[in-house]
Amino acid sequence: MQPSEMVMNPKQVFLSLLIFGVAGLLLFMYLQVWIEEQHTGRVEKKREQKATSVTREKIQEHSTDQNPKYHMPEDLKKKKENLPLYSERSTRGLTETSHSRGEGQALGKTTELPTTKLTEKHQGTKTLSKKFREMNWPLDIHPLNKSLVKDNRWKKTDTTQEKRRSFLQEFCKKYGGTSHPQSHLFHMVSRIYVEDKHKILYCEVPKAGCSNWKRILMVLNGLAPSAYNISHDAVHYGKHLKKLDSFDLKGIYTRLNTYTKAVFVRDPMERLVSAFRDKFEHPNSYYHPVFGKAIIKKYRPNACEEALNNGSGVKFKEFIHYLLDSHRPVGMDIHWEKVGKLCYPCLINYDFVGKFETLEEDANYFLQLIGAPKELKFPNFKDRHSSDERTNAQVVKQYLKDLTRTERQLIYDFYYLDYLMFNYTTPFL
Repeated sequence: MQPSEMVMNPKQVFLSLLIFGVAGLLLFMYLQVWIEEQHTGRVEKKREQKATSVTREKIQEHSTDQNPKYHMPEDLKKKKENLPLYSERSTRGLTETSHSRGEGQALGKTTELPTTKLTEKHQGTKTLSKKFREMNWPLDIHPLNKSLVKDNRWKKTDTTQEKRRSFLQEFCKKYGGTSHPQSHLFHMVSRIYVEDKHKILYCEVPKAGCSNWKRILMVLNGLAPSAYNISHDAVHYGKHLKKLDSFDLKGIYTRLNTYTKAVFVRDPMERLVSAFRDKFEHPNSYYHPVFGKAIIKKYRPNACEEALNNGSGVKFKEFIHYLLDSHRPVGMDIHWEKVGKLCYPCLINYDFVGKFETLEEDANYFLQLIGAPKELKFPNFKDRHSSDERTNAQVVKQYLKDLTRTERQLIYDFYYLDYLMFNYTTPFL
């Protein structure tokens, strides 16, 4: 080849430089977004670990307060120092996947070019951050509007409700930290159901009356004439109700600030046993093959082939080993996840705090507050396995007998903040 043939003409040089320039620009944009995501993730993780650590330090500092509910016995302090799973579990971030049937959202295919998606994602992140800076967070708690309550019989229930609201608010002021939701907002509100007609936000806590609450929301929405003729599948898999994360940022924030926000909770140990009985002591086409098989494989020595194949017959002790394992073979599930990680009560200031232990009274009072039709009453029937005895304190004691004292202590440690923030009595361990 002659030297003259090796010399590129100006057009070729220009095209080559242009191609290299575009490639370099795309690579720079990709790296910029990737670095931003990595940085955000590290910051959020550190913030959550710091908030958890600060919360525990504050609780220990105030353990000699006048309120006996905050007091931590000396033997409990010593045990926590000697339990290796305790600090590790309590500082894990919200990184585990919730495997609940019908809860996941399928990812649709896209034909967009990678560069287009990259640019939109980068712009969306900047817009979201800007809007968050403009927001006043945490949201203020509002006085309950009691103008629609005419009956004096609700006076005792109202007094109890005000005490619960005040207790939770004071707890969050003392121990809630200053964490901002930012990149986790849509996750934070993913368990909150919306009823626009009566302006209600209801955060779903499984095994605390959520099935009947969703029936009530369907009736209020005009989707059914009565709560008594809606099937379990229609409630949980019918997709009739809207969730707060289905709205845009403005829609979410407007509703959080103007709607009446309710959460219903339950004694953590009782809720845990109820979940185990429901998911593992009855045939279940999801929990047995997904959770059951993994639990038996890891925690049952010399398991038979049949148990390994179908995942049926999980024992309560095996289930607890899974719950307390920092390296679970499968992720967490909403039916036994902590209320603090389902509803974020120290970031979303709930106007109404109901309890399963007084479910009917609380629920019917709430219906009065929001102006529901007079004939609408909260249903009291058991959603499934109606022939089984309801899970109560006596039933829980029978299940706890199979555990060692250390295992019982670790369960309490796992739900430690749920016990404190909702003022539940420490269980006898």
